[in-house]
Amino acid sequence: MDFEFDGPVVEWRGPAPYYFVRIPEEESADIKYAAKGLEYWGQVPVVVQIDDVEFSTALFPKDGVYLIPLKLAVRKEIEVEVDEVVPVSLTVGRG
Repeated sequence: MDFEFDGPVVEWRGPAPYYFVRIPEEESADIKYAAKGLEYWGQVPVVVQIDDVEFSTALFPKDGVYLIPLKLAVRKEIEVEVDEVVPVSLTVGRG
């Protein structure tokens, strides 16, 4: 199942900072429904496209929504900063 939405880039501070795109509540609920049977420890495998960059990852559940992890290489390629809102295309499952 495919989804399109805009989401903010957020930082999660820990031993090292981690960066994610926060998926809106409505889309998170729809993804949770579409991912039944695909989840592994709450994570959902997906293929994500932001701008012209496509990558595979797994969504993390956090506070009732999903987060898309952004590796440093992806962040540099799409030139995105914390609090910036980015357009996302997402396919549930491995592509």
